[in-house]
Formats: sequence, structure tokens, C-alpha cells
Amino acid sequence: MQKNRSVKFNFIMNFILTASSFIFPLVTFPYATRILLPEGTGRVAFATSAISYFTMFAMLGIPTYGVRACAKVKNNKAELSRTVHEIMIINLIMTALTYTVFFISLVSVKRFQQDQELLLVSSTAIILHTFGVNWLYQGLEEYAYITIRSLVFKFIGLILLFVFVHSEKDVVIYGAITVFTGYGSYIWNTLRLRKLIYLRPCGPYHFRRHLKPIFVFFAMSVATSIYTNLDTVMLGFMNTNTELGYYNAAVKIKSILVSLITSMGTVLLPRLSYYYETKQKEEFMRMISKALNFVLLLALPLSLYFTMFAKESILFLSGGNFLDATYAMQLITPTLLFIGLTNVLGIQIMVPMGKEKNVLISVIAGAVIDFVLNLFWIPQYGAAGAALATTIAEFAVLIVQVIMLHNILKSVYKNVHFLQIGAALLVAGGFAGFIRKNLSGNPFMILLISSVLFFGIYFFVLLLDKEPEVREFLAPYFKKIRKHRKK
Repeated sequence: MQKNRSVKFNFIMNFILTASSFIFPLVTFPYATRILLPEGTGRVAFATSAISYFTMFAMLGIPTYGVRACAKVKNNKAELSRTVHEIMIINLIMTALTYTVFFISLVSVKRFQQDQELLLVSSTAIILHTFGVNWLYQGLEEYAYITIRSLVFKFIGLILLFVFVHSEKDVVIYGAITVFTGYGSYIWNTLRLRKLIYLRPCGPYHFRRHLKPIFVFFAMSVATSIYTNLDTVMLGFMNTNTELGYYNAAVKIKSILVSLITSMGTVLLPRLSYYYETKQKEEFMRMISKALNFVLLLALPLSLYFTMFAKESILFLSGGNFLDATYAMQLITPTLLFIGLTNVLGIQIMVPMGKEKNVLISVIAGAVIDFVLNLFWIPQYGAAGAALATTIAEFAVLIVQVIMLHNILKSVYKNVHFLQIGAALLVAGGFAGFIRKNLSGNPFMILLISSVLFFGIYFFVLLLDKEPEVREFLAPYFKKIRKHRKK
């Protein structure tokens, strides 16, 4: 029987993991962009995005479905082992087929031939994903282990970057380090598997029960990938590597911030699946309200701040060579809010309820819109066109999901603190506007001063206004301060 950690503990662990994903690129990306320049970073971005499609086909919908499937049977080791065996066998078959198609593409697609070595190195992510079974660890809520493991490999990757990447010629090495940092820790997952499940055969196996939901989740990932990775791939085919480098700089910042906003979702999926499966409706709805409030509390100020200070963010992270990425970043930053909300509505509400098909419909709508807009805007506007297409696509997904869940959301809206968040945002935004006009100089100092003032004022106003979620989060610290004073 698996030990249940509290949601708060899991969130703290996942927040540390997310923070590392935030801090690590703040160190590595500025270094890499200044060494590899837009051309080199564009090549790596293209390879990473291209391989993500092969990985997607190899994994089908397993990364999301596996979490739910394991969460449901986590207290029965025999059934958990059987479930993991069945899913892994399906995964291995698809991985073998995917590698066959990949090697054929490597020698037959002209654009792939230009970066064969880089693509080959990047493709190791496919096999690491397969044997890493990260979905099992998430389903069992092993967030302490996941966090520690990831931090170790990020630290090793940081050392490798500074030791081996010194010139524009080191693009392939940088690509290898990127894969190692992101997925090398999955090797530990494989070695540790015997502690969680039986490795011996646990038949009889029933593969068919997994196929339908796996392929529904797969269709969702295909549609989602169209407007998350296709922009990069289409830019690689339809525009220059330099323009791709600009877009990658904007997307890198957005991706870091999105991971921070969606960190709660990773923790809540297995717990919400369990609540829904065991008919705990009140707990299910309470968690949904908290998740929506959490997204609004973070996504709204982050979206506003990084839209206002996009130029300084680009200069700090990527350098003056990437200044043309500013407009693309301003256009794509609103997706922080849209993605955060659809993560709650789609992954945290619909998936535990078994309504994957509704999620699929919403992401297909976004994918079609993104693809069509990219065809028209990428040739003419480059990175900015791709950014705007992505933002519109994400907004379309949100609208479709809100319409589908309007009955459930009616009872949830009353527990979301729109007025308090809006008031804090208005005050903080006013101060940020003043700072933006009157502060100049080093980009780092501008970001440091402005962010401390902006977010400090924002959360201070929320605290004064007695916003429940902020007060609940800070309450333990206030208690410690009071006890310390009494002593």
C-alpha cells in the first residue's frame, strides 16, 4: 500500500521542482544564447520540436493516462504491477515502430539531413521517455523522489554545459546536454522500478482495456502539439533559423512561467482522479476552486509584468542579438493565463471525470486555428506571427472548455476571488507603469527592482484585502513569528 502524502507536501515538492526548472534556464539559456547565437539556438529548437513529435507517437497518450490508471489502483500492488506491465508493453511496441519511421525520415527528409547528427542525439529522449515510466511515479505521488532526482541531473547538466560548450560549433554537444538534463534522470526511474511493482509476469494481461483511453489521450496530445511545437517546426521549414531563434527566446521565457503556473495541476491530477473515483464530490469541487484561484493569482500578474518588461527580459536572458524577439514575447505572454486555466478545466476536471473526448474537441479546435493562422502569418511576420497564432489558439481552447463545463463552473465561480485579485493587479500595475517610464539602465537591475516592487505590492494588497488563499498560505509563517515573539 502506497503512503499518501498531503497535497500541500506534494505541492511544495513540485514547486521546488518547478522552481528549479525556472532557475536552471535562467543560468543556462543566457549562456547558451550568447555562445550559439540565434542560428545555433534555432537549430537546437528545431531538433527538439521535431523529436517531440516522434516522442509523442511513441508515448501515445500514456503520460497522462498512466497517471490516472496508476492512481486508481495504487493501493493494490498486484493490480498496479499488471497495469504498469500492460502499459509498458504497449509503449515499447510503439517506440520500436517510431524509431523505424524516424530513421527513414532521417535519410529521406531534406531538412532533417541538414542536422542529422543533432537529431540523432536528440532522439535519445524517445527511449528515455519509454523506460522512464515517469507516469507511474506521478500516479503514486512520489514527488519528493521526482524532485530530488531531477535536481541532481540539472546540477550535473549545468556543470557539463560550462565544461563542454564554448563556441558556435558545439551545437550538437548542447543538444546532448539538453536531453541529459531533461530526461537522463529517467534512468533512475527504471533502476528503482523493482521497489514499486513486481517485475515478474503478472498475467493474465488485458491490453484492450487501455487502448481506447490511450488513443483518446494520444489524439489530445497530437492536437495540443500542433499549437505548442508546430509553430517551431513550421518556422524551421518556412523561415530562417535566425527567426526561429528569436521565437525560441520568447517561447523559452513563456515555457518557464507556464511550468510555474501549472505546477499545481501535476500534483492534483492523481488526487482528483482518486476523489472522483471514490465519489468524494465535495473534496473534488473544493480542489477545483483552489486550483482555479491559484492559476488566477499567479497567471494574471505574471502575464501583465512580463508583457510590460518583455524587452528587459529578452535582453537579460538572451542578449542584444535577440532584441527582435521582444514583440513575439509580448504577443505570446497572454497564453500564461489561457494555458493555466485550460490545464485546470481540461486536465484537472475533465480527465478525472473521464471526459477526455471533450478535451480532445477543444484542443482540435485550437490546433486547426493555429495551423491555419501559421500558414498565413509565419511567411509574412515570422516569429511574431507564430506567437500571435499560438495566443489565439490557446484562447479558442479556453472558450470551448468553458462552454462545455458551464454547469460545473457556475458553482465554482463564487469561490474564486476575482475582485480582490483585480484590485491588487490594478495597484501593482500602476506602480509598474511608473517604474517602466522612469527606470533605465542595466536590464538585470530594472528587472530586479521592478519585480520586487510589482509582486511585493501585488501580494501586500491581497494580504490587506484578506484574500483567503494568500492568508492560508502565509498563516503558518505568521504563527511561527508570533510564537517566536512570545518566547
